[in-house]
Amino acid sequence: MFVLFAVLYTLFFSSITQAAPQKTPTHNRLSPLGINTNEVMDMDSSVPFVDLFKQSMPFEEARPWLTKGKIDYDEHGWPTDLNGGQAGTRFINNFPAASIPNTAYTVTYKGHGKMIYGGDAKLIRHLPGKDLVQIRSGKSKRITATLTILESDPKNYIRDIKVLMPGGICKGNPYKRVASAKNCKNQKAYSSFINHSETIVFNPDYLNFMKDFRVIRFMNMSGITRNNLTHWKYRPKVTDATWGGKEGSRGLPVEVMVKLANLLSVDPWFNLPHRADNDFIQQYARYVKTHLKPGLKAYIEYTNEAWNGVFSQTHYMMERGKHLHLDANPAYAGYKFYSKRSVELFKIWEKEFGNTHRFIRVMGGMATNVAMTHMLLGYEEAFRHTDALAIAPYFHAPQKLQKQITSVDAVFDILKSPSNPYSIPRTLQNVKMQSRIVGRYGVDLVAYEGGQHLVAYQTHSNQEGANPHLIKANKDDRMAKLYYDFLKGWKEAGGKLFVAFSAPRDYNWIGSWGIKEYITQNPDVAPKYRGLMYFQRNERCWWYGCATTGIPRHSKPKFNPGARVMAQRFKPVVVVANQESSADF
Repeated sequence: MFVLFAVLYTLFFSSITQAAPQKTPTHNRLSPLGINTNEVMDMDSSVPFVDLFKQSMPFEEARPWLTKGKIDYDEHGWPTDLNGGQAGTRFINNFPAASIPNTAYTVTYKGHGKMIYGGDAKLIRHLPGKDLVQIRSGKSKRITATLTILESDPKNYIRDIKVLMPGGICKGNPYKRVASAKNCKNQKAYSSFINHSETIVFNPDYLNFMKDFRVIRFMNMSGITRNNLTHWKYRPKVTDATWGGKEGSRGLPVEVMVKLANLLSVDPWFNLPHRADNDFIQQYARYVKTHLKPGLKAYIEYTNEAWNGVFSQTHYMMERGKHLHLDANPAYAGYKFYSKRSVELFKIWEKEFGNTHRFIRVMGGMATNVAMTHMLLGYEEAFRHTDALAIAPYFHAPQKLQKQITSVDAVFDILKSPSNPYSIPRTLQNVKMQSRIVGRYGVDLVAYEGGQHLVAYQTHSNQEGANPHLIKANKDDRMAKLYYDFLKGWKEAGGKLFVAFSAPRDYNWIGSWGIKEYITQNPDVAPKYRGLMYFQRNERCWWYGCATTGIPRHSKPKFNPGARVMAQRFKPVVVVANQESSADF
């Protein structure tokens, strides 16, 4: 019996391994899936950029081990004067070895000075303004690489550093990296990364992965989490030395996000900073209106998880709600402010665009909190200006049950158990309940994140607690079918667009969030990816208007469905610590 099951199981999912075509693909507008990006950091094994330096640590964050002394910087973050010290950074942090080519990379820069390389990066040859550097993993099968400026002429300081991947692309196919012009049918169609680094921004492997989704949610990439950005002039810029760094400072410029959406012909999902003023919102909308490819739609959402107390934006919502006397209850005041401010943002975009035809208005709710859903949509009849309520349907093993986990089998038993409040059956019950509620408001239910959420909080190593079993479960073939069944249940429960979490990232005690472990990982050993791709191929988007409008506009009820509900007093649900509700760290 077991053998028969194994054979059927293999046949069921075997074709998924061929999901990514090698020739230039065309985007499928019938996909029901989107994908979340990762934070721009030196540890991001999705490796988005041809220039690896763009995801490096800012020099000041590498103290005291690489950056030392009093360093002066220009407006872009380049060290202008070392003052006898040194300025260093890490641009690769513990990548799985196969994430990038293990070979020679070209480092280009302007100015005069001296640089050295560390970790798995070794200087091969030095020329004026250019270094050839070998990057190759050792016995650990991991790659880490650093760069340190030891000397720099203040009158012509080292700047505009780029760490460029080898090779290039053939014209018309940005999805495949080639070694040289000989690999192109027409050698004149070859564009090397070295000579075209200003225009070729994205790693072909990254594009080849991201092309399979109809929506890209840029929340992580844009650096929204705990970001106090208020004014447009302080936004991330294309000319910044790096787009990486710690929370609150990192972030991808809107210009680059729009460029990626246009290149892939996918709908971008933008999260706007919680402290952004009206001018910021207007300027953002104006750029998207002017530069987003016709035919694409922007999803817009005010901040991220405004209800989640582990994030500073939640406390900002409550403070603003209290200041405006929106409710005596701090949590309710926060919900109401979020709803109110979301509508204000939507109206600014509508005024800038002249209508709402090219963007979709999203509010972020909580899968298990019905009171919040009524309050977000019903407060001041916000539903009349909202197209979708987004929740994060995650399934996992709660912390108390993790004590029972002594094997990978136990993980799957808990994920399927109706007695587990965060099991797949119970999560889908919440989806069905939320779908019924938002339908009364003339709003669609979508997932801004979702999937497995297997994390052992308060652990700090891969071997501690249930972590070995949680990590192995994410690599187990059974996870492919679990994802497929879960997405089928999402569809049957009334859900629409499902934006998975997340792009490839390494599995560890912080969580196994990536649907792959690294960007070039073979689908044969990436069960979550296989499950998603199989569902996408066999379950084309099922809701009216999917292929044309993405999320359609529905007629709104004459009366506010939440008027009576909101008159009741609900017990507020606000996450105030590392609990069961968020995949963001």
